[in-house]
Amino acid sequence: MLTFTGTAVVAVYVLDAEGTELRLAETVRSAGWSYALPARFPLSGRSPVTDAFRAGRPLWLTPGELAAYGPTGPTGPTTPETPTTPGVSLGVLPLGGDGKGLGCLVVVDEAPGGIDADRRGFIELYAHHVAAGVEAAGPQALTQPHPDLPGPTLDRLRVGSFVLHLGTGRMTADTQVLDLFGIPGEDFDGRVETLLAVTVPDDVPALMSVLEPDLLTSGTAQLEFRIRRPNGELRWLGLRARVETGPDGTPRRMLGVVAETSYLRPRADEVSLVQRLSAALAGATTVREVGRAVVGALRDPLGAGRVAVAEVQADQLVVGVLAPAEPTAWPEVWRAAWRSEWPEPPSHALPTLAEALREGQVSIWPEGADLEPGLAGIGPGGLAVLPLPADGRIVGVCLIGWERRHEFGPEERSLLTATAGLVGQALVRAHALDAEHELATMLQRSLLPRKLPELPGGVAVTRYLPATMGLEVGGDWYDVIPLADGHVALVIGDVQGHSAAAATIMGQMRTAIRAYAVEGHPPDVVVAHANRLLVGMETDLFATCCYADLDMEEGEAWFVRAGHIQPLLRHPDGSTEELDVEGGPPLGVVADAEFPMTAAGLSSGTLLALVTDGLVESARLDLDDGVRRARQALARADPADPGGVADELLGGHSRREDDVALLLLRFDGMRVRPTRASWTVWRLPDAVMHARRFTARTLRNWGLADELDVALLVTSELVTNALVHTQGEVRLNLTMTADRLRIAVNDPSPRTPVKPATVDWEATGGRGLLLIEAMSQTWGSVPLSGGKQVWGELSLSSPREEPPSGPPPEEPPEGPADADDEPRTRGARGRRGRRGRR
Repeated sequence: MLTFTGTAVVAVYVLDAEGTELRLAETVRSAGWSYALPARFPLSGRSPVTDAFRAGRPLWLTPGELAAYGPTGPTGPTTPETPTTPGVSLGVLPLGGDGKGLGCLVVVDEAPGGIDADRRGFIELYAHHVAAGVEAAGPQALTQPHPDLPGPTLDRLRVGSFVLHLGTGRMTADTQVLDLFGIPGEDFDGRVETLLAVTVPDDVPALMSVLEPDLLTSGTAQLEFRIRRPNGELRWLGLRARVETGPDGTPRRMLGVVAETSYLRPRADEVSLVQRLSAALAGATTVREVGRAVVGALRDPLGAGRVAVAEVQADQLVVGVLAPAEPTAWPEVWRAAWRSEWPEPPSHALPTLAEALREGQVSIWPEGADLEPGLAGIGPGGLAVLPLPADGRIVGVCLIGWERRHEFGPEERSLLTATAGLVGQALVRAHALDAEHELATMLQRSLLPRKLPELPGGVAVTRYLPATMGLEVGGDWYDVIPLADGHVALVIGDVQGHSAAAATIMGQMRTAIRAYAVEGHPPDVVVAHANRLLVGMETDLFATCCYADLDMEEGEAWFVRAGHIQPLLRHPDGSTEELDVEGGPPLGVVADAEFPMTAAGLSSGTLLALVTDGLVESARLDLDDGVRRARQALARADPADPGGVADELLGGHSRREDDVALLLLRFDGMRVRPTRASWTVWRLPDAVMHARRFTARTLRNWGLADELDVALLVTSELVTNALVHTQGEVRLNLTMTADRLRIAVNDPSPRTPVKPATVDWEATGGRGLLLIEAMSQTWGSVPLSGGKQVWGELSLSSPREEPPSGPPPEEPPEGPADADDEPRTRGARGRRGRRGRR
């Protein structure tokens, strides 16, 4: 180093932590030279070192100019005859640029005329490499009284110089340059091409742009490039060069300095650590996951005792992850603010931390540093505070503390700085994804049923979990639809893809299937109509669906499957079964597709589970294995708690690649089954009379004499309206439950009856619906396939516990209705025959 600079003394001064003075960090002297330099220079005083530092440009002083400063420069042996040190020249070069002063490089030489221009040029180029070493090691680290300084500076900085004569293209280089390139001195022929031959081919164009005479421009150039040494070793070198021009402005020669910069590059294990952290952060979609990724990537490799990741919100630290998570492992200021699971200490309670966040620079404190207890207790052996930058602001902070003494090397400082940038960007991304995911989840849930209906003879529960890896809204849906005659429709489906379009199609399909089901269509017709609707939409998306029509009285179910997963059953004895339901293609693929029905009987205590593929299939889980796991969960679950069974099925799905929808029904059967009777009304002048006779005989047989008068009035009005305002078959249906009597009339007209606002006293009609409304507990109209049903319900004065038994009393037949005037109890066989395709 001394040979390179051609001086007697070289020293480095660095700025102290308080920013009040420059302290001597390192000195190298030639043998036999006894010049001494002051240990510190206060910035408030005047000296060559402080003047150059404040001005930010090199200061070169001859012996006379240096003497004008007084006793503030280098001193050597003196006698009474020579009280000063004659002939000493001084050079002071600020270290660091872009407004960030690190310190100064000081060179001393016995040169009565001052340090010559050539050496000044080389020393100025050399100072830039010294600044890089100081920055890598950290000024605070250099001022520590430790024998082994972290990071190469001065004599540990391998540097050489060269001169390129532009007129001839010949180069002269010292032995250090040739050693850095791995070229023996006797093999160097003074040609630039010899250096280019050992340069990595990808870096040759950049190096040629600096060294080729035809491409040179005046000024200073710098670059880093790679060379391949004879033993195959890959080495990074840094080049700084300055072009000197002649009186006419023509480039005359180039002065260059080459230094090894491999120490500024991360080691293989550090690269691996950053790569692992980057991969973990890429899959982190929440702030909590970002914190866990940081803990997993840094705590063990760095041997840290504590790691905390927190967001900065106003003056609060919203902690995402603490490791370890026990409150007793953290200082009192954190425990005092411990809320629920994580603490949120105000940043003003930790002034050193607040200052580090304002400065935005990685701050490192060694063992025994003077810190407030809230920070000193985190890292008694050493503490690193990493402000997390993103988008030009500090979005969070990462604290890493060591229990035992920890030495911070330049490589680790660079690693922590790189880590801070990665984590900051990940936090911002996680925040955006959290907000997006919350919005998508709200949209998804708004398209699903808000609550499930209460079912006679069964309990239904549902679960929906959005995906956590792809945060766009999905297309899974479910529905529970009460139907007439004690039936209920269970629907589950999945629209292809995860997007707003998939959610839109999901909402349309759910609404359409509900409408078709309420109209009274059988299952195969409902699904076929939905299929044709989706085919007719302007979309390339398709959907899978499983539809079940379950008779809650008899326990008979009819299933239709459109490309969906098979339903799962848990029988009362604990055995499980994957139902073999014959299936059709997914909805939206083939317009005229057939969707066959499959019948199955459910006994009391049976669990029926309809699921989407997100529950039983993923990139790491085969479908057959997923179904087997679901059946095992069903087998060991307690059917008395359907909600617990649903949670058991969802167990272990904290990280999901797809949405998960689950519809679970426990079939209990009705304790008191409804009693039904029906009769077809003939279109005759006395049809209403026959309908009243049928209703009277039926109610007397059921023991409902108290409700007879009101029931006959409601029957008369319902049948009269159907006969007068419609054409075609009219059918009267009577249903008795435990506490209600339902009187319903089916007709072929889809037109909904409208209650008149007023009725004139002289009018001959218009009072029917008003009478029905006045006499009934509730009434209404529902669409049916090809028509409608108008109904009214009466409350029973004495609720029935058991249905009546025995045949109805015989009465003499009267008129054309004789052949069909006996009450008919609807059986499963008759119902199944009527529910065929219409």
